[in-house]
Amino acid sequence: MNYFSRLITLLVLAISMSNYAQTADEIIATYHENIGGIDKLKAVNGIKLSLKINQGGMELPIEVIELKDGRQMTKITFQGQEIMQGVYDGTTLWSTNFMTMQAEKSDAETFDNFKLGLNDFMDDFIDYKDKGYTAEMLGIETIDGTEAFKIKLTKEPMTVEGQLVDDVSFYYFDTDNYVPIAVQTEVKEGPGKGMMSEATMSDYQEVDGIYFPFSMSQGVKDQGSQPVTVVSIELNPTVSDDMFVFPDSMESDGGN
Repeated sequence: MNYFSRLITLLVLAISMSNYAQTADEIIATYHENIGGIDKLKAVNGIKLSLKINQGGMELPIEVIELKDGRQMTKITFQGQEIMQGVYDGTTLWSTNFMTMQAEKSDAETFDNFKLGLNDFMDDFIDYKDKGYTAEMLGIETIDGTEAFKIKLTKEPMTVEGQLVDDVSFYYFDTDNYVPIAVQTEVKEGPGKGMMSEATMSDYQEVDGIYFPFSMSQGVKDQGSQPVTVVSIELNPTVSDDMFVFPDSMESDGGN
């Protein structure tokens, strides 16, 4: 190996060691700064996303609203019908049953797990230590050809089938721009139990001084994914309180 080859090798090694030397806190702080700053993120009181997915050749519009006070909803429009999912009015969590097309309250376990995430508005990493979470830098890996910092985020334990289990996610931050490009989480129940779900994010665009991914996908790692396109994002939208309320005319027994 000649002098120049050795020099290049040393430079690559030095850059690699420098990247690994960065802590989770430094990466998270840079991420928040790059997407607009922590102060701007904390100043947001609500967000409305208009999305679309392609399901079997049919394009489905989806509307998601999340408010800082915890109220939220997802509305799927399918064949002229509005299907509500994960609707929370501050007291009750409910969804539309896909079989009966009636509104049903969630069971107690689902509701308890849902409430754990109410302090994660806008971003899981905002004040994560104050929330009792831990973040650990695991190293650098390649995701879809892109080098990324891998950070393990451990949140409050959740309940699955009556048992407390760790709530762990693995975030991958692009080493160039320090923004998340993938999140992986183990599926805790159902047919996919034990598998690793994976969400990917790309095409970051600015909305009122904050950058958001406008192209996403959701699926099971190494088993295909469902692409999601963000049509628009609105910050601090004006919404009606009525849109979150459980329909009294279709009330059924539930756990909350």
